Amino acid sequence: MKRALVTGGSGVIGAAIARELARQGLHVLVHANSNASAAERVVERIRLDGGSAATIAFDVTDRAATAGALEELADQAPIQVLVNNAGVHDDVPLAGMHGEQWDRVIGVSLTGFYNVTQPLLLPMIRTRWGRVVNISSVAGVIGNRGQVNYAAAKAGLHGATKSLALELATRGITVNAIAPGIIASPGTDKVFSTEAVEALVPMKRAGAPEEVAALVAFLASDLAGYISGQVISINGGMA
Repeated sequence: MKRALVTGGSGVIGAAIARELARQGLHVLVHANSNASAAERVVERIRLDGGSAATIAFDVTDRAATAGALEELADQAPIQVLVNNAGVHDDVPLAGMHGEQWDRVIGVSLTGFYNVTQPLLLPMIRTRWGRVVNISSVAGVIGNRGQVNYAAAKAGLHGATKSLALELATRGITVNAIAPGIIASPGTDKVFSTEAVEALVPMKRAGAPEEVAALVAFLASDLAGYISGQVISINGGMA
């Protein structure tokens, strides 16, 4: 049984991804940092549905702690599907943005990508099969007011995706990014009214977390073995 790690697996999109990968027959490690109880609930649901899953907790911005946690995983078996989904918002126009707000967002979304991905690569390479899927955002594609830090982190993730895909192209490992638009969740429902969604999204609706999860599952499958280095938008037709 292949093993998958989903960072930020306690959130709405991460949980949907974890459930879908488990339905595809993978053993899923559901990562959380401060919300371990939510990750436990995701794992419980996966197991009730007949899947295989476990939780893992560490701060992706803490390189030593991340390396220690991942070393324990590598001692058991390699991770062959990695979904870098961990990310945070700290939205404010750049003119009023504190350095801590910049560092926190870049630290989780971009430095966290390095801290998690780098230790897993050699074990994955030795299996000659792997999938890395990085969860980005429409903000990284077209930008967004008040999200210079977040957009910069996600746009940086696009460059990292394309470069790592080239490095691993002969190793049986694909690397892609998914850039969701407005996805329904308690958080986005508070920010975007129905009228705002209809104005912004040509399809006139928010996406479902399960729609993002389905795309992740496809990219993590054997069927997607010739797709690599791509940034794929899932945003209802937004430019």
